[in-house]
Amino acid sequence: MAATHVLFVEDDDVIREATQLALERAGLVVTAAPDGLTGLELFRGDRPDIALLDVMLPGLDGVSLCRHIRDESAVPVIMLSARADSIDVVLGLEAGADDYVTKPFDSAILVARIRAVLRRFGHAAGGPDGPAGAGPDGEAGEEPLRFGDLEIDTGGMEVRRDGEPVSLTPTEMRLLLEFSSAPGTVLSRDRLLERVWDYDWGGDTRVVDVHVQRLRTKIGQERIDTVRGFGYKLRG
Repeated sequence: MAATHVLFVEDDDVIREATQLALERAGLVVTAAPDGLTGLELFRGDRPDIALLDVMLPGLDGVSLCRHIRDESAVPVIMLSARADSIDVVLGLEAGADDYVTKPFDSAILVARIRAVLRRFGHAAGGPDGPAGAGPDGEAGEEPLRFGDLEIDTGGMEVRRDGEPVSLTPTEMRLLLEFSSAPGTVLSRDRLLERVWDYDWGGDTRVVDVHVQRLRTKIGQERIDTVRGFGYKLRG
């Protein structure tokens, strides 16, 4: 079973070397880069399983690097930020990142977050355990789910809107599958963090909010309702 390959882009030499060592001790294969342009070159050459990107990078900042990666691949991306600043967090998530971690971080927590993201993308401890982005209950051969002009093939992991294919990242697909499993039911942000992001500890609900907004732009703003103080629901 091949080990998980991590691309780690961080301009601080001490943080980069210490974190790389910690990840390698956890059994991950790490390719490290000191700046965004080098990171993009390595990404295109190595095609890692996951990318860890610092927000503040020389040459090409982490948010821009994330956009380049997302334009070319659905590989999971975790942003690293020295501040829990709302702008940093939201910009990274809007650029296509799947999660973020605030520095300074405990290496064990970072490894846990990496493994949680990989499980969502069809990996477990570096090996495949199913189709990338597969939902918890989707099986081949099931009838597509239909909500107005939206059609969801849970077996084939395909979504169409008004007959046209909709391109979703694996995280967006899992979020949509969670909504479609209980149409008309209000799902709390905490439940979505647990079921979609695999958090069994507290998480930042901004991750949910930004991903819901990204999903709305693809499947229709009117398809997901906000229930203030409670969460979100898919219109049946």
